[in-house]
Amino acid sequence: MDSSPNDCNAIASFYGVKGRNLLSQYKDYLSDFKTWDQLGHAKKWLLFPKNIRKYLSIDETSLSNGELYTILTSKSAKGKKGTIVAMVAGTKAETVISIIEKIPFKQRNLVKEITLDMAGNMGLIARKCFPNATRVVDRFHVQKLATEALQEIRIKYRWEAIDQENDAIERARKSKVNFESKTLSNGDTLKQLLARSRYFLYKNKSKWTPNQIERAGLLFELYPDIQKGYNLTQELRGIFEHTTDKIIAFAKLAKWHEKVNQSGFKSFGTISRTIMTHYQTILNYFDNRSTNASAESFNAKIKAFRSRFRGVRNVEFFLFRLTNIYA
Repeated sequence: MDSSPNDCNAIASFYGVKGRNLLSQYKDYLSDFKTWDQLGHAKKWLLFPKNIRKYLSIDETSLSNGELYTILTSKSAKGKKGTIVAMVAGTKAETVISIIEKIPFKQRNLVKEITLDMAGNMGLIARKCFPNATRVVDRFHVQKLATEALQEIRIKYRWEAIDQENDAIERARKSKVNFESKTLSNGDTLKQLLARSRYFLYKNKSKWTPNQIERAGLLFELYPDIQKGYNLTQELRGIFEHTTDKIIAFAKLAKWHEKVNQSGFKSFGTISRTIMTHYQTILNYFDNRSTNASAESFNAKIKAFRSRFRGVRNVEFFLFRLTNIYA
């Protein structure tokens, strides 16, 4: 039995008892929660060495109130039973390493590949705990940084447009005339154009709707820097999507680095330097095209599980139910 409050209320009403009482009875007597072998340390760490496989992912997830857990998962379990290898409260590398190292070295040495993001703590954990494994930086984290840099350019111009409109309104008030915002050919004001352009900048132009194509034309004409930034993000995405050879990918990334330097965009320059710093683990993607998508998908499952139970009131009991299904 693995019931949510809604399930318990439905069952309880059928038998004429309170849902809260039924849930309490389930936790204390009907389930194996009280005799769970990991109950004593569940809030700090959970370990399931039997689930370790050749291909793993490591990421962070939030259970409640923004409290983070580092979670190590098996790709081969595909988000089902056997997925969770370890969950450790917090993201401090030393703490996580000390827990994962409880798994015998012989087992940890069987891991061939581990996917992760570019966070220094994740890299240190992977390197110390799985010295025989190839570390692969998730391509989607790299692309996300580029998209955020593009949105930063758009937001900068949006604030400028808001300031300009506020100044125009103030001048109109002093001159005792009615203010009317200038509209573009598609009906947007400048401020609206910059606000409504947010979503299509995440997508490839082949997926734009007719309205988005029109809006993009106006945006790029008025703000060439946004078009340059968009082209840089799409070119970076294209390297990951269409390149299969690691050497060719390295050459393409070097050319992309040069274009970023020529653009003069500070935020893109930061990303470019970050890529160069992590280039070896980023290029490892092109060996097996491995990503951290399985970890992100599992994080979504945890959020859905948390939502179903209307939050996390008892962390240990929540983890007990979670690991019963996924560990």
